Amino acid sequence: MIMSRIEAPRDETTGNLTDRLLAGLPAEAVLTDPDITTSYANDMASFCPAGAPAVVVLPRTVEEVQHVMRTATELRIPVVPQGARTGLSGGANATEGCIVLSLTKMNRILEISPVDRIAVVEPGVINATLSRAVGEHGLYYPPDPSSWEMCTIGGNIGTASGGLCCVKYGVTAEYVLGLEVVLADGRLMSTGRRTAKGVAGYDLTRLFVGSEGSLGIVVRAVLALRPKPPQQLVLAAEFPSATAACDAVCRIMQGGHVPSLLELMDRTTVKAVNDLAHMGLPETTEALLLAAFDTPNPAPDLAAVGALCEAAGATRVVPAEDAAESELLLQGRRLSLTALEAVKGTTMIDDVCVPRSKLGAMLDGVERIAVTYGLTIGVCAHAGDGNTHPTVCFDAQDPDESRRARESFDEIMALGLELGGTITGEHGVGVLKKEWLAREIGPVGVEMQRAVKQVFDPLGILNPGKLF
Repeated sequence: MIMSRIEAPRDETTGNLTDRLLAGLPAEAVLTDPDITTSYANDMASFCPAGAPAVVVLPRTVEEVQHVMRTATELRIPVVPQGARTGLSGGANATEGCIVLSLTKMNRILEISPVDRIAVVEPGVINATLSRAVGEHGLYYPPDPSSWEMCTIGGNIGTASGGLCCVKYGVTAEYVLGLEVVLADGRLMSTGRRTAKGVAGYDLTRLFVGSEGSLGIVVRAVLALRPKPPQQLVLAAEFPSATAACDAVCRIMQGGHVPSLLELMDRTTVKAVNDLAHMGLPETTEALLLAAFDTPNPAPDLAAVGALCEAAGATRVVPAEDAAESELLLQGRRLSLTALEAVKGTTMIDDVCVPRSKLGAMLDGVERIAVTYGLTIGVCAHAGDGNTHPTVCFDAQDPDESRRARESFDEIMALGLELGGTITGEHGVGVLKKEWLAREIGPVGVEMQRAVKQVFDPLGILNPGKLF
């Protein structure tokens, strides 16, 4: 990497930037070889433009991050913070000539406290790594995005990620107690607390969660933990229509049940998972609903939910017999997005959240849009909280199909807003949904958000071109 950096073409700006960065960073942390830096240009979103980074920096310490931000401020160079780049909205895409600040090397779990029920971590810690580590102490970190084996805690904080367990345990924002943040000018700021309670001043911690790296660089996080629950058991219910499955979701929530997950897969998704992984999911169904409980005795809850599913029209209800069978069903759900990508090679993954009472209308509308545009659109959903992921499958080499994919995506976004929903429940805005954020929050909302951005980042160097 040192040889590549020295041999890379150096114009005056890039050369000066590199030299300034190397004054406070080890040589192996500064990459300028275009063959390497280009690989850091994109996250996993489609239709999101990206520029060529001038340099990629991989710091290991808070002081190194501060040096990067001081240098960027002095030279007026944009900085794009990144985690594992598993995002789906272009929020981690490079801008032309920027510093890509990859935080994956800051991957230490600094503390796990069973008494205080907290973990203190660096931003590059992998979600699954943290979950397993706290599990050894009898604790539980609930947020579990589908990419949990790859995504980082810093990235989860940046986009306010969710996961399969949100219906019971909530999203990332509810587990971030405190942060250490390097500001645009290199100053270090602490927010929040490590206590169970605390209301001192404005809640700046929540302001940073979901800000997609546009206000500061998270370098440390204090995360709330819960006692580790019993192993959950899953029930699978087949339905003759998506409408019937959504009716079951409404009945379950209205009945006061608290499942640890409540997930939906439509027939297109079920078929895609079977084609990819040969899991033997029931392809005769029009919608498959997965419900789980992690109570000490889940059998009565599963029986009650099963009865509600049958009342809503389920043709078959099958409770898992043990944890292994439950995990097999959940693995099918976790494979949904990967399986849909294999249908045509490229996907646009929507992330529209609607009121639970409108879930059926949302799925019916997506089906109409798929027919109108002649596309395959599969839907998987965190049905218990109304968060749908309509996934448009298309051939990126076919210009007409690509055009229809983009238009159908926008139609789905418009449908979500029409039904009283929001354009993103957990993936963030990034580049992909900038115009839709403006439509959702309105001109006054955009003005206020820009004003907040101006306070923290007066030069506009932090992840420019994202959100608005």
